[in-house]
Amino acid sequence: MLQYCEEMGCYVMQLKKYTDYALRVLIFTGMKKDGELANIKEISNVFNISQHHLGKIVFQLNKLELIETIRGRNGGIRLRKQPEDINIGMVVRILESDLNLLECFDKGADHCVITPACTLKHVFNKALHAFFKVLEEFTLKDLIENEQELRELMGMK
Repeated sequence: MLQYCEEMGCYVMQLKKYTDYALRVLIFTGMKKDGELANIKEISNVFNISQHHLGKIVFQLNKLELIETIRGRNGGIRLRKQPEDINIGMVVRILESDLNLLECFDKGADHCVITPACTLKHVFNKALHAFFKVLEEFTLKDLIENEQELRELMGMK
């Protein structure tokens, strides 16, 4: 989503909250050590996100084989892959699959009369590819490098 930022006087691309929260789940879960399980309740408490919403996100991350869920009384979630094997660009690309920055990106909803001759869509498409190229340079491991600081902010031992 493209949104005008009054503070900076510019437009910024904003990801869906769903994607933001999914990345937070991965960061939190990636901070757990030696097979220790995270759970939706503690993630909800740390980030003040509804457990119901997190449940949907955890379900999809499990389906994407990024995390695994363990059922039962002592159940929870943990990463299915090592943090260095979870590419942030790939995660965002999958979760933001409907990233239509302009009307003309969505052929079914494009009613702009200049679409056939307009080059703006090519500019935005190039910018979008550059955005994902940068994100693809990072893994979950990169996002949790400052582990001690993150642990303190999240109230983790």
